[in-house]
Amino acid sequence: MSGTRADWGCPSVAPDYDFELVSIGSGPAGQRAAVQAAKLGRRAAVVEKRRCVGGVCIDTGTIPSKTLREAILAHAGVGGRAERPPWARPAMRPTAEQLLAGVEAVVGREIEVIEQQLRRNDVELLHGEASFVNPHTLAIRGESGVRQVTARHIVIAVGTRPAPTPGAEPDGQIVLDSDQVPHLKQLPRALAVVGAGVIGIEYASMFAALGVQVTLVERRERPLEFVDREIVDELMHQLRQRNVTFRLGEGVETLALTDGSPPRAILMLESGKRLVADAVLFSAGRLAATESLNLSAAGLEVEARGRIKVDEAFRTAVPHIFAAGDVIGYPSLAATSSEQGRLAACQAFGIEARPMARHFPIGIYAIPEISMVGPPEHELTAARVPYETGVARYREIARGQILGDGSGFFKMLFHREDRRLLAVHCLGTGATELVHVGQAVLGLGGGLDYFLETVFNYPTLAECYKVAALDASNKLRG
Repeated sequence: MSGTRADWGCPSVAPDYDFELVSIGSGPAGQRAAVQAAKLGRRAAVVEKRRCVGGVCIDTGTIPSKTLREAILAHAGVGGRAERPPWARPAMRPTAEQLLAGVEAVVGREIEVIEQQLRRNDVELLHGEASFVNPHTLAIRGESGVRQVTARHIVIAVGTRPAPTPGAEPDGQIVLDSDQVPHLKQLPRALAVVGAGVIGIEYASMFAALGVQVTLVERRERPLEFVDREIVDELMHQLRQRNVTFRLGEGVETLALTDGSPPRAILMLESGKRLVADAVLFSAGRLAATESLNLSAAGLEVEARGRIKVDEAFRTAVPHIFAAGDVIGYPSLAATSSEQGRLAACQAFGIEARPMARHFPIGIYAIPEISMVGPPEHELTAARVPYETGVARYREIARGQILGDGSGFFKMLFHREDRRLLAVHCLGTGATELVHVGQAVLGLGGGLDYFLETVFNYPTLAECYKVAALDASNKLRG
């Protein structure tokens, strides 16, 4: 797609509009869209209603939860931290305050980075809650009142919010939603987690690593259905070793609180089972945060769970309005949201840009962590794609022994006929970093021979690629 001469030229704000692009939301998608517009010489702004820029990613989601995870790893000595000898182990379990002490500092630094980037690119930050007045006008309600701004193009990047909890409102201590965990005041001794999606699995594994008795309730028969089944089986095995109880194929019928001091949560499951826990975390999905946008004034409607439908260019049913990030649904990753925002801005101004790569990595920051790029085995089987596996286990890899992680599992999938790499799946220390080597080879169309002929640093986890490639080569010869 090519742009007009005016589209490619220097900044020239149309007299009818205050801005050429406004992003509603300053998370990865909104931030990147506005910065990209500014780099194209356009006057851009970001509207943010939260206390800080960065959206859910910075405030209550990705950054706080991953910072908490690192604190838990450092304390518990699991997931790649060599087990502490008995005399070096702390005498008591850490408090929530101790575990969360570093969150504020990390979040504060990330906020500074984003604010500096916006200032450096002359992106105006508008504080307040935005809603549509008409397709080109937004009303922004802030502490000082209501301000109206007009924009030639608008990018909706408001992200998501936790789905409502049944039976009791979240109070941040006994009944929790996923946004409240980084602000927990006290660690429970027993925790029920409702929903075994990415967020539920991550938090269940973190609390289990601290010795919390965790029960995971999931309506589906398997958690993480999009992940390779062998990887999920290994994850469940490791979580069961940390006394996580799985209640799969179960739904919550009622939730009540006891009258004791402190109160406890009582969950009645649809099967008749009764669970009692110090706290219950609901992570059974998220809803797009679109309810306050007054989308009808812009000529837009929402789909299931409040999401906004877009085309391949991230354009909504109204041509000058785009949407990107979690608000449009899958894959709902910070990294992909950022790229979607950039591409939306390019499309808005007629700048030719390659579409987002078909193969992008997915990281699940459980303990142990999971990462993947490319389809799982069950999808290849369903599609009748002939493939072969190559497997390496961390216990075979010197670096795995050094890290004290002998349970890591690494797998590559190759096409049986042309030996192309099809996918990489990994569970264990550093999985989210390790997968990028495979992502590069996959994106460049490489295959088995590359890994057989390439030398990797020793001792590193990248040696998994060599060991798994040799395994696959042996199978293909056989």
